[in-house]
Amino acid sequence: MMKQQCMTNKFESFRLYLLFLVLVSLFLSSCSDSDDNTTVDNPVTIGISWRSDLDSEFYTNVVTAIKECGATPVLLPQVECNDIAYQGNQVATECIDIPGHLTLAAANSLRESVANSNASDAVKAVDAVIFTGGEDVSPTLFANPQPWHGIEAERDYNATRDVNDYTLMDYCLKHDISLLGFCRGMQMLGIISGATVIQDIPTFFAQKCEPYDYIHRNEKDSPDSYRDYSPHNVTVVKGSILYDMAGELLHNVPSWHHQSLLSVEDTPLMMSGYTEVNGMKMIEAIERKDKTLAIGLQFHPEAAIVKHLTGAANKDSFMSMEEAKGLIVSFITRVKTRKTSSGQP
Repeated sequence: MMKQQCMTNKFESFRLYLLFLVLVSLFLSSCSDSDDNTTVDNPVTIGISWRSDLDSEFYTNVVTAIKECGATPVLLPQVECNDIAYQGNQVATECIDIPGHLTLAAANSLRESVANSNASDAVKAVDAVIFTGGEDVSPTLFANPQPWHGIEAERDYNATRDVNDYTLMDYCLKHDISLLGFCRGMQMLGIISGATVIQDIPTFFAQKCEPYDYIHRNEKDSPDSYRDYSPHNVTVVKGSILYDMAGELLHNVPSWHHQSLLSVEDTPLMMSGYTEVNGMKMIEAIERKDKTLAIGLQFHPEAAIVKHLTGAANKDSFMSMEEAKGLIVSFITRVKTRKTSSGQP
């Protein structure tokens, strides 16, 4: 009887020991990274700078890509500068010039009072901000303001969004909040940092009497046809954050723009990626040397991700899913590392 009781006690002790091991294993598992580059108790939340047209693929593609790469996307509330006049949630007409961009007076007022805004409230619950593609940026916001390019077919401005993006990006830079800009987002990063701008790439080369094969944007075959992205390679500059993220060459990036940055000389920016056209290094990626993680890409890796996810007929004409996803995953991983090292919940 005593022997049987002894065996029963040993079995019960062993069972409790196994239960203890299982509980420890579950606890350790909950603390480790999962396959989608997030943690159970420390997820990464990426804010998307406000825009009103949420049906635009420049927005929907970013949302899909962020989710696919393991982070949580959040559309940020509109950021307004309190010294700019509004009608409802739109910049007032007296602040908008005939072509549709900000007047020089409004642009100067924005630069002088950019801190007088609700930007801090807008980003208080996110770990990083992505600025998406879209309209041309008001040329009155350039470091050396310019009149619009005068091309009626390319007249595409959104003064309300310019105020939002300029104000929010200024706040992110001043507080060293991680940010990533696609296309227009990269141009805004360049403009706010003092870079010069090519307002229309075909016109720029025509004025130099040089050919241009529209590698940055496919032209429409007819007025009603869809103008898809144009693929081209990007050489990445050694010593840049982008080089650590992607290596020395990005293949067949999806490109769709008619404007670009001309030079980042005498600014806190470095050119981290370029494409050669007529012997000229056209800027395809930038980053702020004085910030922890502030990057701009003139192209759209998020579009490549969606093309592969949806099985688009021309998906293989663009960067692979592995390359496109790896680029955004690398950004999210760096954001998570910053968050973890700072002890944020």
